[in-house]
Amino acid sequence: MARQCGACQSVNRPYGEQLAEKDRAVAELFAGVASADALRPILGMRDPYHYRNKVTSPYAPARTGSASGKGALQARSIACGMYAAGSHRIVDTRECLVENETAKAIVQVVRQLMPKFHMAPYNEDSGEGFLRHAVIRVGHESGEVLVTLVTNDDAFPGSRSFCRELVRRCPAVTTVVQNVNTRQTNVILGDRERVLYGPGFILDTLCGLSFRISSQSFYQVNAVQTEVLYRTAVDLAAFAGNECAIDAYCGTGTIGLVAAKAGAARVVGVDTVASAIRDARENARHNGVDNAEFVVGDAGAFMEDLAAQRADQAFGAVDGTGEQRAAEPLVLLMDPPRAGASEEFLRAAASLAPERIVYISCNPQTQVRDIDRLRKAGYKVQVVQPVDMFPHTPHVETVALLVRGGSAVHGEIAEGGERHGV
Repeated sequence: MARQCGACQSVNRPYGEQLAEKDRAVAELFAGVASADALRPILGMRDPYHYRNKVTSPYAPARTGSASGKGALQARSIACGMYAAGSHRIVDTRECLVENETAKAIVQVVRQLMPKFHMAPYNEDSGEGFLRHAVIRVGHESGEVLVTLVTNDDAFPGSRSFCRELVRRCPAVTTVVQNVNTRQTNVILGDRERVLYGPGFILDTLCGLSFRISSQSFYQVNAVQTEVLYRTAVDLAAFAGNECAIDAYCGTGTIGLVAAKAGAARVVGVDTVASAIRDARENARHNGVDNAEFVVGDAGAFMEDLAAQRADQAFGAVDGTGEQRAAEPLVLLMDPPRAGASEEFLRAAASLAPERIVYISCNPQTQVRDIDRLRKAGYKVQVVQPVDMFPHTPHVETVALLVRGGSAVHGEIAEGGERHGV
């Protein structure tokens, strides 16, 4: 099946070999910006299977049989699973070794229920049909399950009965949402939603904090390794209790909130996406975190303003005597998109001059490019820690610690990280 879908080409290779290859690739990539003793062995998973807690399946007419007409609609005439790499051919993923087992079962139950409730699969060529996708999200710790049904029409006759039957067959389901997408596009989710069953979101625990997850929320698909990644980042930040942490590209605030609980005196998160900032503020309130604030804005512009304020001592707090004390030491946490940080952001970071920069990246190639620019601004790479977020794929995430002036700061390897899956 790995050859058919193209997503996990290494699934038939021993896991230790996969990790050793990723170690070599990271070492080669970082050779020009970090010394060999800065490189740490990759943190792999103890059990690198069925880790994807978000499963998305299209529904389309099968190549055999007809899905047109209510009378002709049968489960066997409906294809679901995953698009094969580089195509719109759907591959059956019931035997997939990385997708969550509960989520996979729900995908199949939805398919079985579609004929009974006259839910024709979507035909992307004609633009006809009702059900386009199901997106299943499973809480790693809570076990709660969110089912988002992406439909080609607002009207959903029999939705209550459908939800009752789905929950009866899949008791793990705690909420069902209808998302409406009538556009002929490859984008899965539309803008309009309504809750069909339950609260419309699930809760899950990450690094001891509770997070609210909705259909539109960004949430890492591998919760086990996300904890390893975030704890590694916070350990490398080495908070002593007096620092202000800037959480750039903060999204829904996960890393910043972990930092706020792990020793940062205060956290300021910034992101351009207003809905993500709303989620971050709600997550802070929900967890009782009162030393973190989140603002909407461009991270580079925000830090340029901050650098100007600090130059005037305006970022320092005023004590009880009315005298302004020195600004707190700064630690920059940054987790940019795959394209990396902009030159404007990196210039602002250099101007702000945090004591330490912890750079989390889902694309080490652009991370190395950005690190080279920061090195020219006086930063030294102290640690590079790879984390295997997506076993059986070529992808690797890396956390790099950069220290201003090269002073030595060392974090500990995150508890729970495994070397070569042992």
